[in-house]
Amino acid sequence: MSVQRKHLVKEFNHFITCYVCKGYLIKPTTVTECLHTFCKSCIVQHFEDSNDCPKCGIQVHETNPLEMLRLDNTLEEIIFKLVPGLREREQQQEIEFWKKNRSKENGEDDGPKSKKPRVDEENEQDADQDYHRSDPQIAICLDCLRNNGQMGENIVKGLMKKFIRCSTRVTVGTIKKFLSLKLKLPSSYELDVLCNGEIMGKDHTMEFIYMTRWRLRGENAYPMVLEYRPRIDFG
Repeated sequence: MSVQRKHLVKEFNHFITCYVCKGYLIKPTTVTECLHTFCKSCIVQHFEDSNDCPKCGIQVHETNPLEMLRLDNTLEEIIFKLVPGLREREQQQEIEFWKKNRSKENGEDDGPKSKKPRVDEENEQDADQDYHRSDPQIAICLDCLRNNGQMGENIVKGLMKKFIRCSTRVTVGTIKKFLSLKLKLPSSYELDVLCNGEIMGKDHTMEFIYMTRWRLRGENAYPMVLEYRPRIDFG
């Protein structure tokens, strides 16, 4: 029986650390022009002073390099799995950051007299914040796919407004829920979401599909077209 070799996290540091801050990649964000990846905060701050990639020096965009950034959620999950406790530390720091900034905005004192909010109150406050508003956005066309009279498709009509704009972090599962609500599908029906004729997994993000499945990347890349088709769920 073969013995599995254990790997140390430091063996992967070259792939999961940021070139700018030298720490682990937090909200890994890739420059689409050269595919170099940095912490989101690091690369956004860098682009305030320069339009060039900090690693290779290529000009990312003449006027707005932020348009050429894409979040890499898959890499983020890999890093969180490789580095024990990193996700929890980042979440705690984010909570503390927002608590501190809310206190300043409301003119509150951060001293010992301030009442510590309950966990459920923190969650409610965090839910009010639209963290995805600052994410890179993507334009999508949701087109109904007719499939030679397949059972169930007669109840599905195309959307009146089939063009949407959403965060690149939105998953196919969320798109399916959106379509089901808009089309008022019975619970017995499921939807397949396809890109270039290939069924997409429910956990695939729009960024992942655009980077790996959408064939028209470039000047005519937008909007990215996703097709949907109904099927009866016999499960």
